Amino acid sequence: MPAAPPRAAAPATVPHPLRTRSFRLLFTGRALSLLGDAAIPAALALAVLEATGSTSALALVLGCAMVPRLLLLPLGGVVGDRFDARTVALVTDLVRCATQLLVGIQLLGGAPSLAVLAVAEALGGAAGAFAMPTGSPLVKGTVAPEALHRANAAMGIARSASRLGGPALAGTLVLTVGPGWAFVLDAATFALSALLLTAVRVKRVPIPRRSLRADLAEGWQEVRSRDWYWASLIGHSAWNGAAAVLMTLGPAVAVQHLGGGTTWVVLLQVGAVGFLLGALLAGRARPRRPVLTANLGLATYALPLVLLAVAAPAPLTIAAYGLAQAGLGFLSPVWDTAVQRAIPEHALARVTSYDWLVSLAAMPLGYALAPLAASAWGPEVPLLAAAVIVGGCCLGTALVPGVRGFRAED
Repeated sequence: MPAAPPRAAAPATVPHPLRTRSFRLLFTGRALSLLGDAAIPAALALAVLEATGSTSALALVLGCAMVPRLLLLPLGGVVGDRFDARTVALVTDLVRCATQLLVGIQLLGGAPSLAVLAVAEALGGAAGAFAMPTGSPLVKGTVAPEALHRANAAMGIARSASRLGGPALAGTLVLTVGPGWAFVLDAATFALSALLLTAVRVKRVPIPRRSLRADLAEGWQEVRSRDWYWASLIGHSAWNGAAAVLMTLGPAVAVQHLGGGTTWVVLLQVGAVGFLLGALLAGRARPRRPVLTANLGLATYALPLVLLAVAAPAPLTIAAYGLAQAGLGFLSPVWDTAVQRAIPEHALARVTSYDWLVSLAAMPLGYALAPLAASAWGPEVPLLAAAVIVGGCCLGTALVPGVRGFRAED
């Protein structure tokens, strides 16, 4: 476990990071692109289903976006550490602007090509693999060390606000002018984000030029040498796998046993509110054991899984999902701050890329296995299994000495 970081100045003496010009520009660009991105899932699903009438076609397009992202994440981490994170983020914003604009033009033309949509989403997913590892270096490079927690909390609030506003924005666009305009809007937010990034100044520690294999190995060594880190990643991966199970089977359970599709919509909206409240709480709370506290909060995701499995009353299930999402909203800024303070700056993008890779890898597995298990044994079996796995993995991190011993700065 790394040595304890030096004492920071009292929070009351530190100006809010939004008073710092570079972070303010970064925050504005990220917030806009997050809002645009949050409108895309619903618009994409409706557009592909309307154009093809096939759920298999939708799965193909979604897979084309996810697979390149997962495969290229480690390489994206190396690029983020070798080169200026601001430049990498700017280029990937421009690439994603182009891909989303291409999809938008296809949809607005009235006869979209499935092949073009799949290629565009694959290119956007590949760009995302290089963009995601730049998040932590950009935040750490634009604010003072003692302001990291508040900066990450602000990013968490922006992320949660986009979860609330994005679907509503998508619904408005789809019902009024068509789903194509949601992609045009997303392209515009990426273009504006890239423009703002040109004025951002980011501190960085370049790494010496070595082989790609050596860079990847050094990044992985930074992960595996910290028991609190790799143990937490197991919990985070279990959470994402469980979330895939819930998102796959939850709508059918809601429709068949909890009062219909409206219940599912309300559940998702309450979850978005819970995520926002969790992020707001993270901005004020400073737990002495941040990693342990955040992981225990993630374990609450077992509650809605169990309640869906037993078809509990809708209000109880909805409330449990809101609580679980609050745990996720709390974890995001707390975890980001812990990682940024503990990981050497020159390896931060690579470590972040492994973080994303391990955390997201279980999602495709959850999407694939949930319907198969539900067909064989009923939805309650995979839902309960997911509850046991996520609860056990997240609570189990408390047994790891590094998780218990990781302390926040005084």
